Amino acid sequence: MIYDQRNLYVDLGIDRHIEQNLVDCPEVLVLTGVRRCGKSVLMQQIRAKREEKDYFISFDDDRLLHFTVEDFQVLYDVFVEDFGVQHTFYFDEIQMVDGWERFVDRLYKHGNKVIVTGSNAKMLSRELGTLLTGRHVSKEVYPFSLGEYMEVTGVEISRESLYTTEGRAMLQNVQGEYLLNGGFPQYVKSKNVEYLRSLYNDILYRDIIVRYKIASDKPLKETVYYLISNATHQFTYSSVAKAVGVKSSETIKDYVSYLEETYLVGQLSKYDVKVGAQVKSPKKIYFIDNALVNIIGFSFSKNEGGRLENAVYVELRRRGKELYYHNDGSECDFIVRNGMSITEAYQVSVSLDDEKTRKRELEGIRSAMKAYSLNEGYIITSEGNEEIEVEEGVVHVVSFGRWMI
Repeated sequence: MIYDQRNLYVDLGIDRHIEQNLVDCPEVLVLTGVRRCGKSVLMQQIRAKREEKDYFISFDDDRLLHFTVEDFQVLYDVFVEDFGVQHTFYFDEIQMVDGWERFVDRLYKHGNKVIVTGSNAKMLSRELGTLLTGRHVSKEVYPFSLGEYMEVTGVEISRESLYTTEGRAMLQNVQGEYLLNGGFPQYVKSKNVEYLRSLYNDILYRDIIVRYKIASDKPLKETVYYLISNATHQFTYSSVAKAVGVKSSETIKDYVSYLEETYLVGQLSKYDVKVGAQVKSPKKIYFIDNALVNIIGFSFSKNEGGRLENAVYVELRRRGKELYYHNDGSECDFIVRNGMSITEAYQVSVSLDDEKTRKRELEGIRSAMKAYSLNEGYIITSEGNEEIEVEEGVVHVVSFGRWMI
């Protein structure tokens, strides 16, 4: 199996970004994220640049379904027999093995560098929070950003060309493609819809239904479909339960939690200084990638505003922001908390050309700026760049493409 897997990664594609200090530090490096977003390739890119690269195995292999923590010593023995003594280990989809953290902890204590990937947030956080507390660093990997999408598809736009008609048109065109095609690396290259369907089914069945022993897939599928139909909008667990015909809102809460654990979705709470009020507030739901959402929810691709807002959410998460939404009668799509303070506010609108829309979006961003004493706010649009002076300070209107790159 070890030798079979050595031939899996021939084309490593474009370089994915990771801070070098994470790679060089002695702690266990954990690469997390949704299935097939590029974690394994990033691991291989790291591996290719290191002197020690032979101790690699992927547990996402049907021949390893019955691998247990006791088998790690056998694996270690094989590594040493075939490749000699090395001190760098690479374990792909580590969450497949119950109790893996015990072996990794032993490796760490003996001065080894360990790099692992995983696709289940809850399992990883639970396991990392036991034996490996303070002994690991994490990097959340996302599907391609717009810049990476452009690199893969061969689109080159210089900073100077953004001021030309041709450059702006090119950026507008590639931005539109990205909002439809999303950033899953293999799909960007192949445009094979069946690949996305297979990915969705793997997440649904292998990561949720089998793992949590859900007897019927229908309620879960209908819940996902409802959430996609209402992506970027407010919802409550009870309203979803009523809509999909599930008796208990707790069941819906569990479903959404499972979806979150696989990194397929993210929930947003209304910001409130009282934690209890935050917990009770209606949530907003976002999905990890527009293309995946398009094939699950048949009407999402037609919703330009929803696609734009969803993509902004993913990018803010990629940038490591802690997000909430603001609503005190006027709503602001995203506010960013840093420590105990709200430090940024973002509104998303396809266009501000319509006077009624312009007034509403400005009211939302100004409401957030006033509430949190911000002298700057941002409105991300499909096209258009301007600065609007308001009583609270300045509102920067910037096109999605320009903001992304």
